Amino acid sequence: MYFEEPSAEAPTLEQLYAWRPWPEWVTAPLNDGVEVFALPKRLTRALGNASSAELEELASRWIARLWSEDGDDMTEDDLLAVLQEVARLAASAVNTGGGLYSWSF
Repeated sequence: MYFEEPSAEAPTLEQLYAWRPWPEWVTAPLNDGVEVFALPKRLTRALGNASSAELEELASRWIARLWSEDGDDMTEDDLLAVLQEVARLAASAVNTGGGLYSWSF
């Protein structure tokens, strides 16, 4: 969504709900809190084809959003580095005809 319609503000709930397809469940959440889902091909392609400037812009928006919601509890990870690695994986998935999956704990 960000790559198609970048904006200064976070999208409204209506915009988020209208954006399809959402990630699809690969496995239902388990009792230990683990869940796996596949990212949509459109999102995988957008991340894989994003320029460095687009990734930096997205990371700064991500950091601002996390800071506004989590404040001092925000992660200390380098979110730009995380996003760059996800984009590298997405590019590899696009180039090999594969997909991008997320594991959540």
